[in-house]
Amino acid sequence: MPHPPRGNHHNGEEAPHTLPTTPRNLSCMAEPAVKIPDAKVALSTASVYPESTATAFEIAARLGYDGVEVMVWTDPVSQDIEALRRLSDYHQIPILAVHAPCLLITQRVWSTDPWTKLQRARAAAEKLDASTVVVHPPFRWQRQYARDFVTGVWRMANETDVRFAVENMYPWRYRDREMLAYAPDWDVTKDDYRHFTIDLSHTATARTDALDMVDRMGDRLGHVHLADGRGSAKDEHLVPGRGTQPCAEVLERLALTGFDGHVVIEVNTRRAMSSAEREADLAEALAFTRLHLASAAKVPRR
Repeated sequence: MPHPPRGNHHNGEEAPHTLPTTPRNLSCMAEPAVKIPDAKVALSTASVYPESTATAFEIAARLGYDGVEVMVWTDPVSQDIEALRRLSDYHQIPILAVHAPCLLITQRVWSTDPWTKLQRARAAAEKLDASTVVVHPPFRWQRQYARDFVTGVWRMANETDVRFAVENMYPWRYRDREMLAYAPDWDVTKDDYRHFTIDLSHTATARTDALDMVDRMGDRLGHVHLADGRGSAKDEHLVPGRGTQPCAEVLERLALTGFDGHVVIEVNTRRAMSSAEREADLAEALAFTRLHLASAAKVPRR
C-alpha cells in the first residue's frame, strides 16, 4: 500500500517544518529553583584538634572549604602571622576569620592582658585579610575587663574595617547547680554590639532557642559557628545533624535573608579513631552545610 502524501491533503503541497518557539521575552522564564547566599563556608582550625593548625589548612583545601578560621591557641603556628600567611598561600585557601585567644587554656597566649589579645587579633586579621575577629564575652572574674567590655569593643570596632563579632556562650552547670561564668552576660543579645557570632553548640548547652536568638541578633549577625549539641552540660560541638539543634533550619533562614557573613564548621573530632575518620566527619559537615545553605525561590506563576 502506498504511503499517504505528506503535507497539505487538499492541494498536495509540502507542509513547512515547524521548530520549537523561543520565548521572545526571556524575563518570563522561571527563576532558579533555589537561592544560595554569598556566605562562605570555612573550617575552624579547632576542628582538627589534636592535629595541628597546618593540618587544618591541608584538610580544608582538599575537601573544598572556602577558607579557614584560625583559632589562636597553644599551637605556635596559630600565633605566627607569617607562618599562617605561608600556609594560606601554599594551600591557596584564604583566612576568613581569626578567633582571639580567650579560652581558659589560652590565658597566656598573646599576653595576659585581654585588651592586648584583641589588639593583636585585630592586627593579625588586618595583615591576613581576614574580615572577622571572633571574641567571647569576659569571664566574670575579669572584673575591669567585663566592666569596660561593651564600650571597649565598640571603640575597637570603630578603628578598623574588621568585624568584632561577639559570641554567645552558656551558663556553666554541675549536677543541679548553675554558675554564671561570663559577664556582662553569656547571652550576648542582652547587650549592644555591632556584630554577633552565633554558636549552635553553645545554644544547645545553654538550652536556649537558636532560631529565636538568630532573630534577636537580626542584621547584626555577622558570623556563624556551625555545630550541634544535645543539651548536655558539656559544650559538645557535634557534627551538624547529630544533635537536637535546628542546624538545617538556621542555615535555610540565613539563605532566605541573604546572609553574607561566614559559616564556620567548628566541631569536635577528638574521638576520631583515625585521620580518615576525622576527615570523613569534616566532609560530612561541609556537605550538610552546602545542602541546607539554600532556600526555595518563589517561581512566578503564569
